[in-house]
This record gives sequence, C-alpha cells and structure tokens, in this order.
Amino acid sequence: MKKEHHYTTTIQWTGNRGKGTFGYRSFKRNYTISIANKPDILGSSDPAYRGDKTKHNPEELLVASLSSCHMLWYLHLCSESKIVVTQYQDSATGTMIENNNGSGCFSTIYLNPIVVVANTAMIEKAIELHNKANDLCFIANSVNFKILHNPKCLVEEDSKL
Repeated sequence: MKKEHHYTTTIQWTGNRGKGTFGYRSFKRNYTISIANKPDILGSSDPAYRGDKTKHNPEELLVASLSSCHMLWYLHLCSESKIVVTQYQDSATGTMIENNNGSGCFSTIYLNPIVVVANTAMIEKAIELHNKANDLCFIANSVNFKILHNPKCLVEEDSKL
C-alpha cells in the first residue's frame, strides 16, 4: 500500500503599497512563506522581475530543494553502506530558460557536492551513491529537467571544507 504524505504552506503577499496591483510598477513582489512551527521565509521574485534581491525567490528555493533532498538521501544511503561522511557541502546551480512570451522553465540543475569521508577506501562507493540518491530523491522524481552531478570526495585527514 502506498503511503501519502501531505504538506501545507501558507503564502501571504506583503507587497501592497496601498494601491494593490493597480499598475505593473505599483506593487512589490514580496511575500512570506509560513509553515506551522517553523520560522517564516521572506520571499520575492527574482530581481530581473522587479523582485527584492535580499529575499529568497522561487527559483533559488527550487534549486535548494533539489540539493537538500539529494543530500538527505545520500547521507541515508552512506550510513546504510557503512560510508562514514563527516562533512557535506553543495554549491548547486540551476539554469532557467525564459521564453519569448515571458514564461520559462528550468533546463538543468547541477549539484556539485563535496563530501568528506573517513578514509580512502570509502571514496569509490561514496561517489557511486550519488546516482542512487538521485534515483530516490522525491524532488528529483518530481521535475522534468536534467539533474546532473559533479561530485568530489575528499578524505577527512586531507580536507579543509
């Protein structure tokens, strides 16, 4: 039997300058993401679309969601495989293509994890497990664009993450 998991968020637009959406330039693209019992996230659109560059935008959050989901699966798989990870860092990047009509879509997200393992004997398996983590990642399985990996693996005694 399949299990269902449900997630609830509240998005509250906070960009009304007093005239609502009277004109394209009359309102801010700011909003607050609220999830019960968690800190709020302040968001806006990308600065290219009149957004506030000091706030998170949906595109960044999508890249972060993929990166963090991959990491969580990867760490799980490493623990099952007796691969001792002591540090993990990913500088993920995404490319979105804007269409002539203003719509757009992501074409690719690159995950660039740098993983530190306890000893040299773990490196090969540690790198291999990135593919399995991608296969299991809930977010990766929910998107229709390429997710590519450029993993690096270091040994703890040599690492300076």
